Amino acid sequence: MTYPWLDAPAAQVADTARTLLGWTVSSGGVTVRLTEVEAYAGTGEDPASHAHRGPTPRNRVMFGPAGHVYVYFVFGMHWCANIVCGRDGEAAAVLLRAGEVVDGIETARERRPRAADRELARGPARLVTALGLGREANGTSAIDGNGPLLLTPPASPVDPARIVAGPRVGVAAAHDLPWRFWLADEPSVSVYRRHTPRRRPAPAAPVRNSPA
Repeated sequence: MTYPWLDAPAAQVADTARTLLGWTVSSGGVTVRLTEVEAYAGTGEDPASHAHRGPTPRNRVMFGPAGHVYVYFVFGMHWCANIVCGRDGEAAAVLLRAGEVVDGIETARERRPRAADRELARGPARLVTALGLGREANGTSAIDGNGPLLLTPPASPVDPARIVAGPRVGVAAAHDLPWRFWLADEPSVSVYRRHTPRRRPAPAAPVRNSPA
């Protein structure tokens, strides 16, 4: 299977991200319709991208081929999944940020037993949990059906008038770049939170003995 965005350069990752809204991702008996995504370009101009400083063992999947899955661990407890895009050797990826469970909802509820239905895949870590994805998906194709994740286009394209753009969530750098895209009036879209740097506590002042 081939799609036009598979041949798009990394510099067009924002357009690819918009294209993927409304597509479905399926894994582990659950299907999620994507309602929110974020674009990241490893072209040297996006310091929020994992590939900003070039290839490493962690991010090498981002350098191609397009249509593969880039999975990473965050905060020492959550997996997040991306769809790689850009030509071979050009790093770019679209983060799967949120979606609506449209099939396998009972399985998704078992994986996230205390979540309301609108919250089952509302956020990148929750989406991955609902799909039952983990490290094993990293570097596999989301296009050919041989990997644990399958990406499928909608029956008809999303109306461009429904697509909203805004700043990305929780990134420390380039946080005002409007590369988060979502579908208007979708309850599964996550809540925007701007990154707030953690402040280190000031060192305690030395204790001085009172003069005798």
